Parts: sequence; structure tokens; C-alpha cells
Amino acid sequence: QVQLVESGGGLVQAGGSLTLSCAASGDTSCITAMGWYRQTLGKQREAVAGITSSGSADYGDSVKGRFTISMGNTKNTVFLQMNSLKPEDTAVYYCNAVNDPAATARGVCAQPDYWGQGTQVTVSP
Repeated sequence: QVQLVESGGGLVQAGGSLTLSCAASGDTSCITAMGWYRQTLGKQREAVAGITSSGSADYGDSVKGRFTISMGNTKNTVFLQMNSLKPEDTAVYYCNAVNDPAATARGVCAQPDYWGQGTQVTVSP
């Protein structure tokens, strides 16, 4: 099992910055990618940014150029630097860790992915 603990959410004014952190613990040997999703009430969960264990990053269109995802030295921690925040960035942000699909299919890894409990980000106008 893997546990994901997020931190860094809060209230910020539009144009401000926040950095989210997510630390993975437990059996992290299968993790090949980590990322951030966000969700607001009544809407589907939206992919924000993701990064592979080799460092390849990808971003949702709405955050490109404003958010930066990075991985810590241990590769069990991922950060999301959020700049130029807008009120529409307000959401609960969830950390996600993805296990190697092939290993999961063979039964080596317990499950395809894991989710954190979420951290609230609120951007005031």
C-alpha cells in the first residue's frame, strides 16, 4: 500500500502563488508517475499536471505557463508550484501516484494508482 499526504493548500489572492507538496510513503517501488488533479463541486476531476519518474512533465491547457510540477530528490515527493493564480483555480487538489501498468497487470503491484485526501486551494478575486 501507498499513502499520499498533501500539504500547502490555502487561501491566496488572485495573482498570488502557492506550492503544493505530496509525499508518498509505504511500498513506493512500483510508482512510475505522480501528478495533481483538481475538482470543484459538481464538476469532474480535472488533470492539472503530471510527471514521470524520468522527469517528463505534462500540463493541462488551463495551467500551462503558470504551474510547474517537479519531483523531489527521493522521487517519492512531488511539488506543484502555482503562479499567477486565478479565481477559477479554486478547487480541491488531489495528488495521484501511478504504479507501473505492466507490473500491476502481472500482480506485482497492489493496484493501478493511489489518491491523496485532497487539499483546498481558494483564490479570491
